[in-house]
Amino acid sequence: MSQFAPHRARKRFGQNFLHDHGVINRILRAIAPREGQHLVEIGPGQGALTEGLLAGGGKLDVVELDHDLHPLLLARFGGNPQFTLHKGDALKFDFHQLASAGEKLRVVGNLPYNISTPLMFHLLGQADCIADMHFMLQKEVVQRLAAGAGMNHYGRLGIMVQYWCEVEHLFDVGPGAFNPPPKVDSAIVRLTPHARLPHPAEDVQLLEVVVREAFNQRRKTLRNTLKGLLDAEAIEAEGLDPTVRPEQVDLAGFVRLANRLARQGSSTDV
Repeated sequence: MSQFAPHRARKRFGQNFLHDHGVINRILRAIAPREGQHLVEIGPGQGALTEGLLAGGGKLDVVELDHDLHPLLLARFGGNPQFTLHKGDALKFDFHQLASAGEKLRVVGNLPYNISTPLMFHLLGQADCIADMHFMLQKEVVQRLAAGAGMNHYGRLGIMVQYWCEVEHLFDVGPGAFNPPPKVDSAIVRLTPHARLPHPAEDVQLLEVVVREAFNQRRKTLRNTLKGLLDAEAIEAEGLDPTVRPEQVDLAGFVRLANRLARQGSSTDV
C-alpha cells in the first residue's frame, strides 16, 4: 500500500475508520465468519474488518461508494479469489443479485450515521436473501432498534425493524476506536430476519401508517393520535386501552390495530 497516499476520511460520506484491533477482533468474533458462507461488507473503508472476514474462508463481496478507496482495496485484497469489489452506492444496490438460488447472505457494515436508517430499510426489503446483519451504528440508534414497549428509546424505528427481525444490542464502542473519532458513542447490533413473522400484518404499509401516526405526537393518548384512523371503540375491541400513550403498546398491539384498519378499509370498499 506504500504507493498510495494516506486516505483522508470524507465528511460527505460520513467516514470514520475503525482502527482499534481489540474492537475489530471483538466484532469478528461476534460475526464468526465460516468457510462456505457468503458475506457482504457495506462500506469496507480501508479494510479494517475485510481482512478478518476473508480469513473465515467464505466468499466476500464488498460495496464501496468512495472511488478513492477502490485502488486501496484492490491492492490489499484483489489477489484473493474469494474477494469481489462492487463500486457503487449500497442504497441503490440489488443484494439479490449476489445470492445464488436458496443462498442467504451475511451482511456486515460500519454504516455512516447519515444513511444508516434508509439503508437498513433497503436491506429489510430484501430480507428473503439475508441470513443476518451485523452493523456498527450510533449507540442511540441501536438503543432505539432494541427497545421494547415502555422503554425510553421505544418508537417507530424499533417497532418496524422488530417486525422484520430479531434485534440484539451486542456491545458498545467508544469514539477512540475510530479515526477521526466521532462525537458520539457507537454500538454493534445483530439483526436476524424472522424465518416466520411472529406478528404478521395484513398490510405492512397500513402498519407503517398506524405506527407513524401514533408516534407523531407520542405524549398524547392512543385515542388522540389515531383519531383519524380508528375510534376508541375500535381500539378497545383489539384489547388496548385508548387512554394509554403509544410507547406503552407493543408490536403485537400495533399489528392488531393495523389489521383492524385493513378490515375497516375492505368493508367500506365493498
